[in-house]
Amino acid sequence: MAEGKRVVVTGLGLICGLGNDVDSCWNAAVNGVTGIDTVRSVDTERCYAHKGAEVKLTNEELADENCDRSSLLCIRAAGEAIADAGLDLGSEDCSRIGVILGSCVGGASSIDKYYTDELKGSGSDPADIYKMPAAAIANNVARHFMLNGETANIVNACAAGTMSIAYACDLIRSGKADVFVAGGTDSFSSLAFSGFHALHALDADSCSPFNRSTGITLGEGSGVLIVESYEHAQRRGARIYCDVLGSGVSSDAHHITAPRPDGLGQMSAIRRAVENSGLSFDDIDYINAHGTGTAKNDEAEFLSLHTLFDGNDHLSVSSTKSMTGHCLGAAGSIEAVLSVKSICENAVPPTIGYSDGEIAKLSEKAGGLDFVPNKKREKEVSRVMSNSFAFGGNNASIIFSQTPSELPEKPEKQPVYLTGVGKVLSETAEEPDSGKRAAVGSAEFKAHGIKMAFFRKLDRFSQLQLLSGVKALENAGVTVTDDNAGDIGIIIGTADGPIKEIADFQINAIKNGTEKGSAFAFPNTVYNAAGGYLSIFSNIRGYNATIANSIQAGLQSVCYAMEVIRNGEASVMLAAGTDENTDIESTLYRRLGVTGDGENGIELGEGSVTLVLETAESAKARGAKPMAEIAGCATAHSAVETDRIDGSQDALKKAILDACSDAGVTPDMIGAAVGFADGNPVVDKLERETYAELFGAELPVFDAKKQYGEARAATAALQAAYAAELLSERDDLEYVLAASFGLGGSYSAVILKKA
Repeated sequence: MAEGKRVVVTGLGLICGLGNDVDSCWNAAVNGVTGIDTVRSVDTERCYAHKGAEVKLTNEELADENCDRSSLLCIRAAGEAIADAGLDLGSEDCSRIGVILGSCVGGASSIDKYYTDELKGSGSDPADIYKMPAAAIANNVARHFMLNGETANIVNACAAGTMSIAYACDLIRSGKADVFVAGGTDSFSSLAFSGFHALHALDADSCSPFNRSTGITLGEGSGVLIVESYEHAQRRGARIYCDVLGSGVSSDAHHITAPRPDGLGQMSAIRRAVENSGLSFDDIDYINAHGTGTAKNDEAEFLSLHTLFDGNDHLSVSSTKSMTGHCLGAAGSIEAVLSVKSICENAVPPTIGYSDGEIAKLSEKAGGLDFVPNKKREKEVSRVMSNSFAFGGNNASIIFSQTPSELPEKPEKQPVYLTGVGKVLSETAEEPDSGKRAAVGSAEFKAHGIKMAFFRKLDRFSQLQLLSGVKALENAGVTVTDDNAGDIGIIIGTADGPIKEIADFQINAIKNGTEKGSAFAFPNTVYNAAGGYLSIFSNIRGYNATIANSIQAGLQSVCYAMEVIRNGEASVMLAAGTDENTDIESTLYRRLGVTGDGENGIELGEGSVTLVLETAESAKARGAKPMAEIAGCATAHSAVETDRIDGSQDALKKAILDACSDAGVTPDMIGAAVGFADGNPVVDKLERETYAELFGAELPVFDAKKQYGEARAATAALQAAYAAELLSERDDLEYVLAASFGLGGSYSAVILKKA
């Protein structure tokens, strides 16, 4: 195998209900000791369920940082992983060490605190607003350890931790970094407890996966892996735990909360992971299953595993959620750490909670598969698969191995074209200081074949995304069929996600009690619901990810989509930026003093812009007319405070220069730029000075935000669409730059070329 493809695990960090470090968690798990107990942090008095797996440390004991609990848990786990890997950050090039983290609920504890203070009239703290978005987590970890490599927050609910590790490995293989701090984190929250309680998805007792299957038990924690290129690990003499071989990501296109009963989406992700690892199904020794404990999830997973692995007579399967609880966005990364330990210790942790009679029933259902009830299985473990399946129909699978494998060759690099755009953008200000809002009504949805029964399920964030996604497919002339559905994917970037749904749900729980959550509203509080609805409506069943990384996430989605295409995981990708502007957003931004007539002076907007990217081969086969070529792209980061960008100018320069290098051009070949200035003097000055330094004062810079306001990720994606339009309209332009900024010091740059 070409050494450049090898990615290895060199450090582990873990905190959850089982313990505060890797060793204590592993020893508890392998010996069948549960971390599930009576919930302490959420009022469950009038609920039917009272169990949870909480970390016993306070925020102050976790880390000396003023962050949300999700960030604090992750800082703790990351610190252990970095120390375990022997990474000397003082001597490393920290611009080559990035942070990719997954989360489901983001800053839920800070949302709870802010609105509790508001409703009690005790004086809410505006500083809590910056702690709310999931977008803050990777930046907080990067700043704590002063890491300046690429950052991203993957927010695909319960698949987020697994997807983050997979994406980090893909970026290392493509040469974008040497090392990543990768994993996931989520804190115990009244929002999640109230939501799953409303769905009646909680077990009144401790969860019992693959057994009683009467519900989940929530947990909290963080799992972090240090993944790095084999060459980098060798150079520094690092101890190597194992290789990360391959991964697979797919979408069910079925239901926003329930898995496909036929398991097709799960099996697609598993197949991709096995194929990308250069293995066969018989090579897997142990599967750390998703195993949530709900009937529908367990039944679908049973079917998937039997369909693919029957005949593998040495395969063991277990669900460690029976001890850790379901830690949501952290689940996959916690299970990844336990999977690596299984390889190191040649032992399989059990699924606990079986009576003797239940074990007999299990053996009938399990057939030839060993589901390891109650007691660990000591055996040789060389290759482990870890599976995660999530709300929105998102599926992810990843494989760890004691030894390297001959990985399949990537497809030859070919041009990637922008072949369609769908726009839904803010136009008018409805009220003073409210910012601009989009005109989105039922008539427009009907015009695009979206029935009202489907429309009524959607929150505003999902409405914006669905409409722009459908428009983009129509504009590109892409027809989704059963034959090509798995070869088309979706990446959505957002700054704030469905914050109105999240805030409204939280306010209801505070006012009326944890037990009064809305089963209708809860599914729309997860960031990836919009991508789930788009996949369900369009029948897109390929790679599906949502990335939250402040304003520039709309352009980072293009960079991510390019990575998926170049890896051969899709021929067509929808890359989008979406953010809403409701009464919640306008109030929060006004409270921060960044909108209106103050010194910062930005005008808030909203919208969704979706770009259709596809390979030259795909475009040619369809007879599509390209708008532009995506010639190069890059992201960069500078570790600054989560609410600032000043001091991060070098990261913007790096993103632009790396994008130029990726495109095979020099800065003097760039004929124009579509800018990100939004009225904030710090932002405007940084853009102006950086472009003057790199391109000279003569470079034309076009304004993408003046008409639509600061629609955050939507206007970041719009910059790329605007650049493509300039190239098609102007004969004097060959290359146009689109670059955008994110609070906390993240930047993305995309170079578009005349098609």
